[in-house]
Amino acid sequence: MSIKSIGASLALASIVALGSSCASPSEEADPSSPEEAAERVTETPERVEPDAVRVQHVLIGFQDAIGFKDQVPEGAAGRTEAQARELAASLLARAQSGEDFEALVIEFTDDEAPGIYGMTNHEVAEREGYSPRGRMVTAFGDVSFSLAVGEIGMTTYDPATSKYGWHIIKRIE
Repeated sequence: MSIKSIGASLALASIVALGSSCASPSEEADPSSPEEAAERVTETPERVEPDAVRVQHVLIGFQDAIGFKDQVPEGAAGRTEAQARELAASLLARAQSGEDFEALVIEFTDDEAPGIYGMTNHEVAEREGYSPRGRMVTAFGDVSFSLAVGEIGMTTYDPATSKYGWHIIKRIE
């Protein structure tokens, strides 16, 4: 049994259960069958990721981020994890409110400015000037490929998927 058919079965069971316990005689019935309603629930289009993206980011690290090992950038060296989390949240809000993203990168990043990276998606041939998505930390690629051009998002620190800290990311292409 596929995931889609399991989802359809669960949706059908929910619809049947709701229909039998919630409908009153005075309510007008849905003209579609429970099977048709289940199909509508499970046929939502999946998000298709682009073959490649170009993003700009602000990295907010902290002194104990495991990705830096013994080479902690100057800005991150005196910052605790809690301070980094607070700064990243503040910068995300500023960026999303329209503040000049490049100016935020220049002032705050713990990476090298301008912090622009091109990435090709999984199973897409490499392009000149682009790195394969798999060479980046997982959360960086996941957020980057989920954004629309001009949209801004953020990774959270996780030792396994974002080991350097928080990345405030703007998709530019």
